[in-house]
Amino acid sequence: MNAALMAERITGKKESLPVLSCLLLQVGGVGRGEVALKATNLEAGIEIAVPCDVEDKGVVAVPASVFSQTLRSISGEKLSLKIEEGNLVVESRGTKTTIKAIPHEEFPALGDTAGKKGMHIPREELMRGIQSVSYAASPSMIRPELGSVYLLIKPGSITTVATDSFRLAEKSTPTTGAKQSSELLIPLKHALELMHILERIQEDVVELSADDSQLSVSAGAVQYVSRVVDGTFPNYKDIIPKSFTTEATILKNDFAEMLRKARVFSGNEQNVGLHMYPKRKVFSATARSAEVGEMSDTIDAALSGEDLDINFHIGYLADCLPIIESDSIILGFAGAGKPLVIRGVSDASFTYLVMPLNR
Repeated sequence: MNAALMAERITGKKESLPVLSCLLLQVGGVGRGEVALKATNLEAGIEIAVPCDVEDKGVVAVPASVFSQTLRSISGEKLSLKIEEGNLVVESRGTKTTIKAIPHEEFPALGDTAGKKGMHIPREELMRGIQSVSYAASPSMIRPELGSVYLLIKPGSITTVATDSFRLAEKSTPTTGAKQSSELLIPLKHALELMHILERIQEDVVELSADDSQLSVSAGAVQYVSRVVDGTFPNYKDIIPKSFTTEATILKNDFAEMLRKARVFSGNEQNVGLHMYPKRKVFSATARSAEVGEMSDTIDAALSGEDLDINFHIGYLADCLPIIESDSIILGFAGAGKPLVIRGVSDASFTYLVMPLNR
């Protein structure tokens, strides 16, 4: 059941190629073996091997939604799958369902990964890396490099980065898994799908292989393939400020609560003003809208540097906070009209940059 639901998410919707909305069930030799569930939308594909007792080999393509709904309705732990008159028959505990098949000959190949040298990476680290930055990628693929998650693998570390040009998130994780270097641009929707799969498999280590057009991630019975972007990620290191004119150290939860209050009063534009006056030891936020009213909130902060008034989009400030593992965060301001850098006090692995609003 879990395999069918995982595969169903990868199916396509093209009316011109109805087989894309199907799961391909494929059984090879006879005996104690496995049935392979395959799905693809032409940009990504998945193959999941499910252990079973094989009486005869065969292949059939059935609509994914019908197959998964049929499995949901079956209460028995075991079921029987067989092909009769070209259709799939599902039997369990006295229930029998016949699912009309679609000609499977047009089912696309998932991609050939044979002979490609892969690297072994801890599953948790790859999953955490994608999760830590994916929200900062652009939802649009007009500029593919901004609509992707950048994955940089080096011996000793995995770095994931994403930016939509208004903010940027970078997560670096030490690892002993990778023995060679590789860099990839994974389209955001495929990166999110990969994260969904990684959350649902049990293996501690995954094998990753890639070339100029395709990424393959394998773990146990699951193999996921997706296209990668042929492009160059921005040289983001150059835009991260090396020094700051104003710095504030605050409790993460205090800042999150301040932003929650501001959001109510910020209107459709979701603007919040941050005000830092180190000599007076004041760190405050203001928000106003003609429809709701206005607010001002002050929290405790350790401040240094110059006085500063600066405006940001509330969502861009708040999105990174659940990712930071430290209780306290450092806000580094490079000056009026220049980027803000947010880091955890005790977490050097994560860096988040936000551009201010013009007003």
